[in-house]
Amino acid sequence: MPVNRKIVVRFNFRNDPVLVERLGREDDIELVTCDRAAPDADALPHFKAAHVYHISSAKDELGKQWFATAELLAQCPNLVCVSTSGAGFDTVDVDACTKAGVIVVNQSGANAQAVAEHTIGLMIGVSKRITESDRRMRRELIVDRDEVMGRDISGKTVGIIGIGNIGRRTARLANAFEMTALAYDPYVSKDEIARRGAQAVSLDELLARSDFVTVHCPRTKETLDMIDKRAFSKMKKGAIFITTARGGIHNEPALYDALASGHLRGAGLDVWDKEPPPLDHPLLKLANVIATYHTAGVTHEARAAMASFAAEQIVEVLRAKHPPRLINPEVWPAYSKRFEALIGVPPQNRV
Repeated sequence: MPVNRKIVVRFNFRNDPVLVERLGREDDIELVTCDRAAPDADALPHFKAAHVYHISSAKDELGKQWFATAELLAQCPNLVCVSTSGAGFDTVDVDACTKAGVIVVNQSGANAQAVAEHTIGLMIGVSKRITESDRRMRRELIVDRDEVMGRDISGKTVGIIGIGNIGRRTARLANAFEMTALAYDPYVSKDEIARRGAQAVSLDELLARSDFVTVHCPRTKETLDMIDKRAFSKMKKGAIFITTARGGIHNEPALYDALASGHLRGAGLDVWDKEPPPLDHPLLKLANVIATYHTAGVTHEARAAMASFAAEQIVEVLRAKHPPRLINPEVWPAYSKRFEALIGVPPQNRV
């Protein structure tokens, strides 16, 4: 029986208030916030009734029983949409959602500027040895400043792996520093890459030519362990590796070896296999590594933008509109039938 009341369920992760405020303006949309610390049995009835699951993108902050898997979807007969809190969808089994007739949407682009700025910050920090100097100044007196001499980033070449929302902004900022931007992205045409401020090259050419290699692609089956021992060996000696993408795209032991051997000059790492990494992680023991807590996209401005993006898109979905950031478009025919049966109206195809 089609229903008028639409239920959105989420867990009590910190979100900008704009999400609650925006959904609260809709008389027929109810936002249910479940307590992560409560027993699973407390949340499950809300999931059984939910039409939208607004899920955390952070894989190490959400219990795996609440990942959007086939097992959870089987317990959510009314679910039509899984909406991630950020651009990433590591907590979502997209294939399982597609098989279940559930659309997956993300908030790509909402924190792109924040992540691009963080990327440039890591590039400058590692190259100028800013963090290394700060650490040493707090524990010792350095008489010879040449011991912490850095290098300019201007005039250097940056290789951007993935030139989507974040990659294109990184290219724009790099261009402002008079850097040459190369890009590898098999899903973007050569001409479009040029319009985004970079020169299209193969992955091997990018690795061989770049003074900085920065990763901005999603974590998928295709990209897992993509930057491995072979890839690090292809990078030019003295290059710097930066990633603000997702843990698992680069191989951490292989990166450690490349740094410890002196092949690479340094690294700026915002993402990890396990987040946060253990305090005794080998990469954290290297002076030429700057480490951050997957905070590239965690700024006040970015959090507000992500919450706004998510709220507006959820409202559009529940108003039977085509969402602007659909991850699995192939699900549309099956989704349309389920949506009409559950909500009472057919969703609009993209105009």
